[in-house]
Amino acid sequence: MKKKTYKIKLINILINFLFLIVITEEIKAERIINTSAKQALLIDFNTDRILLNNNADMSMAPASMSKLMTVYLAFEALAQRRVKLNTNFVVSEKAWRRKDKNGNSLPPSGSSMFLEPNTRVEFEDLLRGIIVQSGNDACIVIAEGLSGSESSFVKEMNKKSEALGLTNSKFMNSTGWPENNHYMSSLDLATLTKRLYIDFPQYMYFFSEKKFEYNGISQPNRNSLLFAGIGADGLKTGYTKNSGYGVVASAFQDGRRLILVLNGLKSKKNRAMESENIMNWGFMEFENIELFSQHDVVERAPVWLGDIPYVDLIVREKVLLTIAKGLKGKDLKAVIKYSSPIIAPINIDKIVGKLIIRNSRGKKIKEYNLYPLEEVKKAGPIGRLFSSLSYLIWGESILNDK
Repeated sequence: MKKKTYKIKLINILINFLFLIVITEEIKAERIINTSAKQALLIDFNTDRILLNNNADMSMAPASMSKLMTVYLAFEALAQRRVKLNTNFVVSEKAWRRKDKNGNSLPPSGSSMFLEPNTRVEFEDLLRGIIVQSGNDACIVIAEGLSGSESSFVKEMNKKSEALGLTNSKFMNSTGWPENNHYMSSLDLATLTKRLYIDFPQYMYFFSEKKFEYNGISQPNRNSLLFAGIGADGLKTGYTKNSGYGVVASAFQDGRRLILVLNGLKSKKNRAMESENIMNWGFMEFENIELFSQHDVVERAPVWLGDIPYVDLIVREKVLLTIAKGLKGKDLKAVIKYSSPIIAPINIDKIVGKLIIRNSRGKKIKEYNLYPLEEVKKAGPIGRLFSSLSYLIWGESILNDK
């Protein structure tokens, strides 16, 4: 049988540096931006490229930003038809007034939807109470309504966290109230945000609502980016003395979505100014380029003992890369790697190679599977004999003339 060789083809693309997938190294822009946030992360939604990273994998007190997990489970309940938007939940005394572990009432504090005890509230209003008003009371009502108790709901939060791949998060309550061992990282918050957009696009309109009135009390959304005119459409702010001021935000411009996480800022003003500046910087300094479209032919590979001599190799997803606009003339390498020749038969769903994107330092950024464009059957007896004889005579398959 023909001895296999490994064919590697390099495509040199003159563009600028890209950052590594590794969390500690981000893409470098010509104009650097600074932040006073203790934790910061700016990421491109479509490419997962990190544009800004400051302690993004560090555990932190997330405050109300951790309500995004409560919202995720609420959206999941809607999508699974366990509840409807007009389903009524009862407001318990615990949801109305927090209690300590011994059952003693604690003084009212934190954000509230101003629910009344022993009343019924529609699920849709509770969602707005969490997303727009950041109501701790609304979180507890949803937690109790979906899981029977807040403690049971918290177990579901941690279970879902593991399922979503959040590696640096642990939940102790549904509200983000300061507790020992209640933490998240900026990277986990960004991952959770992306999953919200992917898994529940039909419900994401809640996050762009600028105000909500309930029980005669109107409250504005605390996310100042919604009022900045930069394409922001979510998501959640947070504040406690332990965490400082924080925000998880998303904005969409010209086909690009950026996700921003900031925490540990000193004031609402700092949060508003820095979040807007960093979002604008992300859109101005970076762009996405399409290297290959979905189902584009990337390479033509020789086939051994097949009914056709060559097969086109394709990518089944768009190959999109984020680059810095201002740093031109740097090399990016797309490495096409497969075992040559490819031995027939070849199923159309078989992964036959890899397209590997590397930066100029040789570090892998991302890889994509390569598939045959068409199914390749084994050659008939005459075809196989002809290929074998050619190998005996010429020392290699006449099908592989590269």
